[in-house]
Order: sequence, then C-alpha cells, then structure tokens
Amino acid sequence: MPSLVASLAVGTVFGLALAAPPGPMNAVIAQESVVRGWRAGASAGMGAFTADATFFVLAAVGVVEFVETAPTLKAAMVAAGGVLMLYFAYGAFAEARAGTAFGVERTTDSETPASDGDEPIDDSVPDVGDDQRGFTKAFALAITNPYQIVFWLTVGVRMLRPGTIDVLSHAPYVGGALDGVLVVTTGSPALLVGFFLGILLWVAGFPATLVAAGKRVDDFAPAVAGTSAVVLAGFGVVFVADAVGAFL
Repeated sequence: MPSLVASLAVGTVFGLALAAPPGPMNAVIAQESVVRGWRAGASAGMGAFTADATFFVLAAVGVVEFVETAPTLKAAMVAAGGVLMLYFAYGAFAEARAGTAFGVERTTDSETPASDGDEPIDDSVPDVGDDQRGFTKAFALAITNPYQIVFWLTVGVRMLRPGTIDVLSHAPYVGGALDGVLVVTTGSPALLVGFFLGILLWVAGFPATLVAAGKRVDDFAPAVAGTSAVVLAGFGVVFVADAVGAFL
C-alpha cells in the first residue's frame, strides 16, 4: 500500500511538472480563462488532456510509431500545428485589443448595454459554445504536435513498463537542472493514474487562479490575452520554420 500511494504521488508530481511550464497549451488555457471564465479555461485544458490520453492509447498499441518513421507526415503535422498557433495568436491579440474579460467587452458605466426595458443585460455567463471552442482549440493544437507523440513514445509508455524513470529531468525548460532529483520505479498503473491526475489538477487550478486574479486587477485579462498571443505566435513561427526546414 505505501508503494502504491508513493507511485500515485510521484505520478501526480510528474503530471504537474509537465503541465505547468509556459507553452502553447497554457497560452490557450490562459486566454480562454481570462476572456470567457473558468469553465472555458478548464474546457480548454480538457482538450489538451484528451489529446494526451489519445496519444497514450495510440502509443501503447504502437500506432504512433508510424509518425516517427514518416518524416514527411511529421513535418506536415509541425506545419499544421504552427499555422494553427499563428491563427489562434491572431484571435488572442484581437481579444487583448478589445479588452474583453469573461465574455464581456470592457465599457464605461455610461456605455453599459441595456435591454428594451432599460434593464442591464447580464453577459457574464459564457455560452456553452464558448466552452466547446476552447476545448477544440487546445485539442487541435495538441493532436497536431508531433513532439507530444515523441514524449509518449519515449517517456509516457515507459511508465507502464518495469524499470526506472528520471521524472523531473523531462520537465520542460528546467529538466536538465533537475537530473537525478526524482528517479522512480516504473511498471505500476498507479504512476500513470497519478500522472493524469496531476494534469487534471493543473487543468482545474490554473484557470481558477487566473480568474481570481482577473477579478482583482482591471487590466489583467487584456494583459494575459496579449501574452498568450505572443507565446502562441512565437511557437507558431518556430513550428513553421521547423516544417519548412524539414521539407527543404
């Protein structure tokens, strides 16, 4: 039982370590959270989560190995992902300029929209379609990202095979500095369950934190949307450049 609990805890840390660093997925989650609210941000996170779960299943049965043996397909996926990032970056930039927050364009008190009966209109609750849009955006970005396929081929599937894994060494950006800090024994399903649990904790907690901060700082939402646009545009340019280099 102690080893089961330990594997679950380590897996959770692993999931959080991979989900937390800045990147295209978190840029989409942040944009959806501050513009349309927690539910939309969490829905975007679930889009990325669903893509990871899909990759895990495909990697476990050996399907995604085909991508690694097909450089043209891999380059096409990189190009598609880059174009999508640039497209979503444009949308985030437009929302940042509009100064929107939780689905409502910022207005002065004198410009508050009203109904025919002069009653204020409550636009604070986003439509279900807004939530679905965030899910679709994040899923589309994740499912066209061949680097996530590489992760599941090289690291993810190993969590179910007997052996060891240096958990924190695979954390984006800081992994090299954390080599050897947390080496765990693999082969326990609890490790994989904990991994996905860690991602879900981030999916729920990150949007909640952003929404709470946005309610206290007037210019928070446009700033986050603008930052998300820059992050998406930067990764989009890198992806497109990589794809062009591969085709050439």
